[in-house]
Amino acid sequence: MQHGKYRFIAGFLLVPLAVYGIFVISPFVQAIYYSFTNWTGLSGDFRVTGLENYQRLWHDEVFWKAVGHNVLLLLLLPLLTLGLGLFFAFMLNVGGRRRKNAAVAGVRGSGVYKIIYFFPQVLSLAIVALLFQFAYNPNSGAINSFLSAIGLDSVKPDWLGDPKLALWCVTAVMVWSNVGFYVVLFSAGMASIPKDFYEAALLDGANRLQTFFRITLPLLWDTVQTGWVYMGIMALDGFAFIQIMTMGPGGPDYSTELLSYYLYTKAFRDGQAGYATTVGVALLIVTMIFAGIVMKLGRRERLEF
Repeated sequence: MQHGKYRFIAGFLLVPLAVYGIFVISPFVQAIYYSFTNWTGLSGDFRVTGLENYQRLWHDEVFWKAVGHNVLLLLLLPLLTLGLGLFFAFMLNVGGRRRKNAAVAGVRGSGVYKIIYFFPQVLSLAIVALLFQFAYNPNSGAINSFLSAIGLDSVKPDWLGDPKLALWCVTAVMVWSNVGFYVVLFSAGMASIPKDFYEAALLDGANRLQTFFRITLPLLWDTVQTGWVYMGIMALDGFAFIQIMTMGPGGPDYSTELLSYYLYTKAFRDGQAGYATTVGVALLIVTMIFAGIVMKLGRRERLEF
């Protein structure tokens, strides 16, 4: 009987596992294999070069610039996006004035605010990047036009043309385009927290800042941790923003170069698919290390209510 049960389960799992192996595992294995070759991506003729691509990668200055930019985004993008998302969600759900028979209350019209915050999610990344490319235009863009209107003609930076500002400008757009989603996500989580917890804390003399760190954040920790992983993966990507917004793209002077865009240029512009897959393997390793660190550091006792 037990033998028949396991055979029945294996029969159901066989097809999904086969599909997963063919369409997910197989491309990874092929990419690792091609990273040891000089494949151009266009010709079927190539040879195995061993560790030559990895040695070249180790001494590639542009690659290390891209790694540095990705690490910076890994540190800043999740922190800023999730931090703003938590702040706005907490203000919308708990930050309102106290009302009759309610220890805590949300802001009036919070549903409208959530729609406004969520609006960037309706737009595709390409549209968002294109809109902000126009806004950052040093001559006719909305930002410099606003500076001129308030009498700051002398302060009109070349936002995307300045190597010191370009990456920060792109980071700001990535935060703006994602924070609304987490406002809505965290708001849904906060709405499910029993109000009795807040009432008990307020009766004990806790202020709203203390209730956030002692009640709200611990009960939303699983959601925050998952969001951190997703935002980290986006920080390791960022291809659409770099491709559309920046000069070069990837510039100026490789100041916005990311691993995903560097992989693209090597594969499709320079015809070095073998070397591009080496960059892809490096990107895979960085992604797995990041996910492992986040899951390890974020592990704590699960709270239920």
